[in-house]
Amino acid sequence: MRIIREGELGEGPVVYWMNRDQRARDNWALLAAQKYALEQRKPLHVLFCLTPSYLHANKTMYSFMIHGLERVRDELASYNIPLCILSGAAPLSLPQTLEDIKAAALFTDFNPLRIKKEWIYQITEQIHIPFYEVDAHNIIPCWTASPKREYTARAFRSKINKLLPSFLTNIPPLLFHPYSQTIETDPFQAVVEKVFPHFNNIPSLQWTPGTTYGMKKLEFFLQTKISQYSTQKNNPTVDCLSGLSPYLHFGHISPQRVAYEVISYKGEEEIDTQSREDFLEELIVRRELADNFCFYTDNYDTFDAFPDWAKNTLNKHRFDPRPYFYSLELLEQGETHDPLWNAAQKDMCIHGKLHSWLRMYWAKKILEWSPSPEEALKRAIYLNDHYEIDGRDPNGYTGIAWSIGGVHDRPWPERPIFGKIRYMNEKGAYRKFHVKHYIDSVTILNP
Repeated sequence: MRIIREGELGEGPVVYWMNRDQRARDNWALLAAQKYALEQRKPLHVLFCLTPSYLHANKTMYSFMIHGLERVRDELASYNIPLCILSGAAPLSLPQTLEDIKAAALFTDFNPLRIKKEWIYQITEQIHIPFYEVDAHNIIPCWTASPKREYTARAFRSKINKLLPSFLTNIPPLLFHPYSQTIETDPFQAVVEKVFPHFNNIPSLQWTPGTTYGMKKLEFFLQTKISQYSTQKNNPTVDCLSGLSPYLHFGHISPQRVAYEVISYKGEEEIDTQSREDFLEELIVRRELADNFCFYTDNYDTFDAFPDWAKNTLNKHRFDPRPYFYSLELLEQGETHDPLWNAAQKDMCIHGKLHSWLRMYWAKKILEWSPSPEEALKRAIYLNDHYEIDGRDPNGYTGIAWSIGGVHDRPWPERPIFGKIRYMNEKGAYRKFHVKHYIDSVTILNP
């Protein structure tokens, strides 16, 4: 936890402004707010600000999020902690509500993205109560893991491994809150309908939201899939990935809880050491490295965020002839000369999710077929954030920056267009998996 601003304690309830970590269980931000409220003998309220436009999110993503919030509301109610939904962006809706209820103090969860930083700054300018930020998303708080931007996973991994034993613990339970106070806010469904008219007509994705379902998915992964993880994780035709990223992105489950359960799991069959280590590398080191990149790089979604060697090599090859050019519209429709790329794009549109290896291939081809690296970056971010349920996330921005701009990577042998950026092609895909089988599986769903 770190303090955003000092202030005078208000007369009313302690407030947790929920944003990134949308869960009642295993939530360090909620636990910190409750601890403070208990010490002050105050009620505790959770507020969530619902805005109709968040980056490039589509309504299907909102549907997943809102139905998840319904489950959070019901679970919090059993602890005597109300969840209230406010309409509009946080800087517009939250300060006035805090003033109306004479809030005692404000807590929020950590998010390294620029938009949350801007919201925090704008809210801080409007309030006079204590304001705290708690990293409930990383096992090691982002500002503790490293005080600066890390340029390699190797250096960051070393820092993480030194700190991990102190932070990777079990998580205490939320307590029934003994202090109550009723505040007047619009009913949950009324706010949802105000922001999204005809909300119930929005189509749903294949995932059921919420902490309970996320933990069931983790249990199923541990029981049936993780044994193949080290050998098959880069094969899109083998179902061996956890499928947890939507639940991690929306904060329905705690990464710390997931890591703790993976390490302590003892099933009927022993998990092989390499699979466990590979999964934890992605869950902890790579995921928290993405937060580090976005937290310490204000322009994380621009060409300027790339390392100098990558900017130099891309500039050198900026005007290389492109064998193919495609507009954003053709890319969005999956209408290129490359059947594998088309299948990946359509897979993403149908399921709201794309296999991790295919995401890298997908992004690198956008660089190859776009008029400039800047345009490629812009297109990849739009498509990822609009169609991926776990888009609008540090993992997405960092993964695209790795694919197009060499972030956290090293120079490779020089070639046209890419320069020294790591290259991927269809031949590499054929060596890893049955490409035709994957394309056919998508074509069946989208003939």
